[in-house]
Amino acid sequence: MTDSKLRLCLAASGGGHVRQILDLEPLWRDYPHVFVTEDTALGRSIAARHQAAFVSHVALGQARLGAPFKMMWGALRNCVEAFGIVRRHRPEVVITTGAGSMFFTILWARLRGAKIVLVDSFARFDHPSAFARLGGPLAHLRIAQAEESARHWPGAVVFNPFRILDVPRPPKKKLLFATVGATLKFERLVDLVLHARKSGLLEGYEVIVQTGEGGLPADPPAGITFHETLPFDDVRQILRDADYVVCHGGTGSLITALREGCRVIAVPRRFALAEHYDDHQAEITDAFRARGLLETADTDAEFAAAFARLAERVPRCATTDPGALIAYLKEYLEAVGSQG
Repeated sequence: MTDSKLRLCLAASGGGHVRQILDLEPLWRDYPHVFVTEDTALGRSIAARHQAAFVSHVALGQARLGAPFKMMWGALRNCVEAFGIVRRHRPEVVITTGAGSMFFTILWARLRGAKIVLVDSFARFDHPSAFARLGGPLAHLRIAQAEESARHWPGAVVFNPFRILDVPRPPKKKLLFATVGATLKFERLVDLVLHARKSGLLEGYEVIVQTGEGGLPADPPAGITFHETLPFDDVRQILRDADYVVCHGGTGSLITALREGCRVIAVPRRFALAEHYDDHQAEITDAFRARGLLETADTDAEFAAAFARLAERVPRCATTDPGALIAYLKEYLEAVGSQG
């Protein structure tokens, strides 16, 4: 344990946000810490290994999708929950990767004198996220993960972690894994996979589908293994074996699949279809497709074409390497600890 004994709060909502915190483990593992996240399958996996507390989900996009009262009720609950967590754990430094459900945690912690380190989402290539803009005034240190985004976020320090890996592709099984991510069900993605199987496109492939809570088909077809949720360790093992991965456009799902050398078909959630709070998943998947890392699909015909294109080329492995950011934040924590 570090001599400074700084108490850390690691605050991130479900999915890719909290996975980015997990990638920073060399930074926080030697400090007393508590995770603040949402009650998802990944959040529960974290709570089994670390001290953790859950807060209610809330996002500004809920109002955009026509549910302002749901947003306000979630915000009220979240505000009270966050106050209790901060009072109980008394963090001296909060490291957060967002998003909206973490706002009250950083607000209460800041009011109690904690230092706030806000690492904006890797998903924001061109501009800071709404959470970064809203929470930025509370932060003592702002970290952007793309140069263009930093230009629109005054005072931000830039650490771009994205890396193409020049390594051989790992051995794979004839397996397709479809995952909707850790938080929300996504019936359109599941339907694309079911149609592909029914049409014979996936002949000879084992198919595993993670549907999200409440996303199981009413009449599940034979020959496909369905899971509502999966522990993160199980997901990683499946990805090691999977030739193809079909996933939504969240950075956590994309990076974990690309890291294992999978052929990736991304189905971005669309705001116009009330599948997400905005269209940032389309921004992400378009940027990754432009780099030749994946294919995208919204329809059955696009899915079949993407499957065929990926079969004709050797997949490229990619990852995020937060080593430089970890080194920078280690120095920051040491400086904060020496002041205390």
